[in-house]
Amino acid sequence: MKNEVLIVVFPSMFSKNKVSSLITNIKKVLKIQNQKFRKIRKEGDVIIVEADDPVFASSAINTLFGIKGVAIAKRVTNDFESIVGGISKIAGDIFLKGERFLVQIEGHAKGFTTKDIELAATSSVIEKTAGMGIKPGTNKKYDRKLYVCLTKLNAYICIYYDNGLGGVPNNSQNTEIVCCIFDELSAVSCLETIKQGFDVKIIVCYSKDSELLHLVKIINQIIRRTVKPKINLDFHKIHSNKKLTPLLLTEISSKILLQIAYKNRIKRISLSTSPLIYPIDFSESLTEQAFSKNLITYFPLSGLDDNVFESAKEIGLEKYLSNIKKLGNIKFHNSKQPTKIIEKMVNESITNKKTVAVNIGPNNVHEILDEIRSDE
Repeated sequence: MKNEVLIVVFPSMFSKNKVSSLITNIKKVLKIQNQKFRKIRKEGDVIIVEADDPVFASSAINTLFGIKGVAIAKRVTNDFESIVGGISKIAGDIFLKGERFLVQIEGHAKGFTTKDIELAATSSVIEKTAGMGIKPGTNKKYDRKLYVCLTKLNAYICIYYDNGLGGVPNNSQNTEIVCCIFDELSAVSCLETIKQGFDVKIIVCYSKDSELLHLVKIINQIIRRTVKPKINLDFHKIHSNKKLTPLLLTEISSKILLQIAYKNRIKRISLSTSPLIYPIDFSESLTEQAFSKNLITYFPLSGLDDNVFESAKEIGLEKYLSNIKKLGNIKFHNSKQPTKIIEKMVNESITNKKTVAVNIGPNNVHEILDEIRSDE
């Protein structure tokens, strides 16, 4: 067996029955990012990718949902001597002086237990690195871990491992849904919708041109998660003489969302009105309006608490977290506006929408902004 360097993809807990969708998405994202690969196959509980450049390819793969982790690994035969020898060689190549290390083996062991091989490999590494001051660590304290995944035929000794984003594979629900981005929280809601396997149609609502750059920077992070080479974005400007309160902005944007879904015959909508932040009667009112149009509502932020901030970090929104935190301090009473005024704003926004076709790349911010402003 050749000492090959491969990519090992570990599906998330809820993706194990959706592996075919995950493999399809891996092929798509590698093609989109111009990463050449020779073969992608399922082996036991993992997916093995043979790529020309494992480092860049693994980075591309780990932008996908439905993944617990991605590793760059060396493959050896699943037998006792090959595994111990492979671990010792890699340790001698990559360990640094004075490091504490941990060997962790999981998977299909043949003729031995995983504990047996962990002990044998640990002893072999100590012997191999004698004079370097390298010592075994513990499960709680170590500088470097060598994780080994065993399948029936092979052992994959992971040189590098990176945690994945979780969720289920993009578009694995085979169902289209509309979501609206108008602030940081709604962006996280859209991300969670993608993470739950929906095929999203994204609309964007804003009231001032000065808000566009901020919103487009956020959107630039999200569209890369859709696993599409191209995407259409609908921008709706809400005309108002006064600054819109958070509740009013949410209400108008949600009503635009309802109308767009109904007109496009898309049955499902994703609402960002988390009950942890918004009044429950407000969310119920939007749900009733959706039902009146035979639409099905999803609330991807239901049940999310402080972990909403982790979701925000996933799409590079760390510097905007303070804006999400401010929503928790807002009192929403006395924000109501006459229905006729709201309906007028909604209809004007829909009539004057601007659709932007985007060829998704590393940075589409200026392309999107130029397209929005082209007819002004």
